[in-house]
Amino acid sequence: MTPYIQNETDYLAEKFMILEYHIAHASKIALLKIQSYKFAIKNPEVGTRYQMAAEDMVRQSLMSFVPNSHILTEEGFYFRPIAN
Repeated sequence: MTPYIQNETDYLAEKFMILEYHIAHASKIALLKIQSYKFAIKNPEVGTRYQMAAEDMVRQSLMSFVPNSHILTEEGFYFRPIAN
């Protein structure tokens, strides 16, 4: 009788690929927001309304406050012991 061993290699590889795609996509969006903000600041032809909108966009999405407890929860600090 062969022992039941669950092979999760394919699952982990697929999960890793999906997470990498999401990180790359989020990084690209953040870069585009930063470039839009820099463009709005450097060009005097751009209206002040657009500059304020770009500044609000960057401030709300990239510079938002995240509490430490949220990060620790997302990393699983409270659910499993971490070896130091």
